[in-house]
Amino acid sequence: MHGRASALGAGTVLNALATGVGSAFAIDAETRASIELDDSGTVRGEVAEDPDADTRLVERCVEHCVERFGDGEGGVVRTESDVPMAAGLKSSSAAANATVLATLSALGVEVVDGEGDDPLGDADERDEPVVTRLNACRMGVEAARDAGVTVTGAFDDASASMLGGVTVTDNREDELLVRDEVGWNVLVWTPPERAYSADADAERCTRVASVAETVADLALAGRYAEAMTVNGFAFSAALGFSAEPAIEALPDAAGVSLSGTGPSVVAVGGAEALDGVRKRWDKRPGETLLTETRTDGARIHD
Repeated sequence: MHGRASALGAGTVLNALATGVGSAFAIDAETRASIELDDSGTVRGEVAEDPDADTRLVERCVEHCVERFGDGEGGVVRTESDVPMAAGLKSSSAAANATVLATLSALGVEVVDGEGDDPLGDADERDEPVVTRLNACRMGVEAARDAGVTVTGAFDDASASMLGGVTVTDNREDELLVRDEVGWNVLVWTPPERAYSADADAERCTRVASVAETVADLALAGRYAEAMTVNGFAFSAALGFSAEPAIEALPDAAGVSLSGTGPSVVAVGGAEALDGVRKRWDKRPGETLLTETRTDGARIHD
């Protein structure tokens, strides 16, 4: 019983820490998961990039799937990723989504494309268990809460990673409010330091709730690039990051924001405009990555 799947990293439009409403967009950077199930009853995780990494999240994802659709199986789940960990680019959401899809595939559970909200295992009234991608995403979100790697559950990040495009969500209810498609070039600057979502000062973020509500209004109106710029300045201040990288990106970029709880900064727009931003960001310590948005989302591999 084995399965393989991949899921996407993402950038931030609106950080959900202030109000529970968040928004993110998928980028062309993947995390891949493979699993082999056995009758050991024990799940063990491995991360290719870091043998000492905390694997509780992917292990809990497998356990959730087995509890729902399996028969006490254990096994080994391995992940490898183009998405740097603890950099604000949704590495945890991508790992959770890829692991859930790989495990469902190994268990013989069909995953239905689309955003439908059918109850788990009851889609289309079929004889075999069927899960919509949105509910597979929710399984990973619940595992992330169990593992303690997220404050909000990160349904905004996870939904963008799973469905592709840009999503706006209410993380308090794990509700998808909007799913839309964008076609941006994306420039990412990631400094050498790392920041873990679970360590973010949520109380400070609530102080910018009124700004976050304005950002949500912009995002719900489809003004995603403007929304992310306002979000970036507000949450850089709340989380203690410099706004200088964002200043350097403007006015060339259509939008720029601190991604997640940092430390990465993402800028979106046309390729030529972002080339000028990259020349400035390349002078900073760390790494820059030029990529693009993706609309296809996570997928299972044969």
